[in-house]
Amino acid sequence: MAKTLDADEILIQAAPLQHQQVHEIQPFGHLIKMPIALSESVCNESVTNLNQLLADTMTLRDLYKKHHWQVAGPTFHQLHLLFDKHYGEQNELVDAIAERIQSLGGVSLAMAPDIAEATLIPRPPKGREAVPVQISRLLHAHEIVLKEARTMAGQAQKRGDDGTNDLIVSDVIRTNEFQVWFVGQHAVNAPLVGGKGM
Repeated sequence: MAKTLDADEILIQAAPLQHQQVHEIQPFGHLIKMPIALSESVCNESVTNLNQLLADTMTLRDLYKKHHWQVAGPTFHQLHLLFDKHYGEQNELVDAIAERIQSLGGVSLAMAPDIAEATLIPRPPKGREAVPVQISRLLHAHEIVLKEARTMAGQAQKRGDDGTNDLIVSDVIRTNEFQVWFVGQHAVNAPLVGGKGM
């Protein structure tokens, strides 16, 4: 015969279990062996590289959002929309890189303090900056990401990690190059209207 629960027992069972703590199921820096036909050393090197790329991509993504909120001047509307579009594209890259790390058996960086410690991209001031400075910061950040991405793609190819190589080349490098083109055009010293002799 099934036991009938009283009202207090039902409430206790329905309450969320809060403040639970237990040891990590996988510490950062430790890999689990995934059946993906890659050696542990190959996976480990790719995870290390991808976590660096992840930290810099997350920083670039957040730099776009900072500038999206703080942009000012006659090109406000265009840049406000462009920066937000690029933020969304960088956010997609963040997810793809983190998921690749997990699929290799690693643990991806995730929290802001860890990203701040790992990134190679210089930290901007908290305050608002002029558009040319914002653009310069974004272009510099893209260059950092592209330089390391090209190196990491070559390393992954040499190790036979085609999945990581494909992600870096097809997604990270192509997205960043395209964004550099769009952002860089806003730094061209061209007049808004034609002058004498035009």
